[in-house]
Amino acid sequence: MLPTIIMVDEVPRCVVRPTDKKDLDRFIRNAKKYLLADNEEGKVTHRPANDTESAQWFEGAALNKAWGGADENYFGLPIFKQP
Repeated sequence: MLPTIIMVDEVPRCVVRPTDKKDLDRFIRNAKKYLLADNEEGKVTHRPANDTESAQWFEGAALNKAWGGADENYFGLPIFKQP
């Protein structure tokens, strides 16, 4: 799959690249507590990442690879609000 944005109430929280839909669903299910930390009533959704968001995923993957991490072990990273 291509990089995917995970959102809570339409606000991007992380960019991930799951291997398939089952992997994406498992991540959302397992990460829900993290994703909804301050907003238990929030709605978790996802959409394909745009070019800027995809670039963030690829930069994170490059950093992972630079320290010796395996490509298949890199999943994604959180997106922080810019001031």
